[in-house]
Amino acid sequence: MLFLFQADGGAPVTGGATSSTSALFDMLHNIGPVAIFVLLVLLISSLYSWMVILGKMGTFKRVTSESRSFIRGFRKATRLHEVSALAAQFKSSPLAQVFEDVYETYKRQTGGSGPPKNVTALERSAQTAASESITSLERRMTWLATIAAVSPFVGLFGTVMGIVEAFVGLGKEGSATLHAVAPGIAEALITTAAGLFVAVPAVVAYNQFTARIRVFASATDDFCRELLNSLEEIPVRSSAARNIPADDEAEQGILR
Repeated sequence: MLFLFQADGGAPVTGGATSSTSALFDMLHNIGPVAIFVLLVLLISSLYSWMVILGKMGTFKRVTSESRSFIRGFRKATRLHEVSALAAQFKSSPLAQVFEDVYETYKRQTGGSGPPKNVTALERSAQTAASESITSLERRMTWLATIAAVSPFVGLFGTVMGIVEAFVGLGKEGSATLHAVAPGIAEALITTAAGLFVAVPAVVAYNQFTARIRVFASATDDFCRELLNSLEEIPVRSSAARNIPADDEAEQGILR
């Protein structure tokens, strides 16, 4: 706002704004090679962090939507193969990934119908699938955390070098004048502001995404227990359906 408004009766002045903008461009034009390098590093870091942020926002939105649709379909389904077909439509959902891995283990044990022979193997499959799905959601989060933590220090490096430049200019002039120290102070302020500009969005996004991932992990664990409970109930349903012919019982590879 200081670059856009001039204190002339409290009213914005077009000429003042143009002058301030020109002054800013002059400062950027006169900064040294170290400050330029710092700004380039921060620019690349900012672009990458925003790429990660926007990508994660889209991914989490898709995962949330597909998980809700899948869990609704799972609870309405009456047969395992129906849920399997549903899982194929929502591959981004961690819940669907867990179901597919557990269902594959279940089919290897039973051929696709009847009670599971080894519940412990199903539990291990569910835990492994849940861990892999959450790990996939955490991709590039470490880069976001690194950019959030390192960017202020990169800006601080530019600040220090700007102060050094100011003292060098002061030594060359031989007197404490504004002309001697202004370029170095300008470099210091610009690099400090750039470091904060890069770090703040990365910190906010990292904290928000970490909280979302914890929610996904909790929901996945709850679904694992619900799925395993459903599979463990198959012997009860099978014994209740002893009077059903064998062909019909095999056809009813029911989930609930």
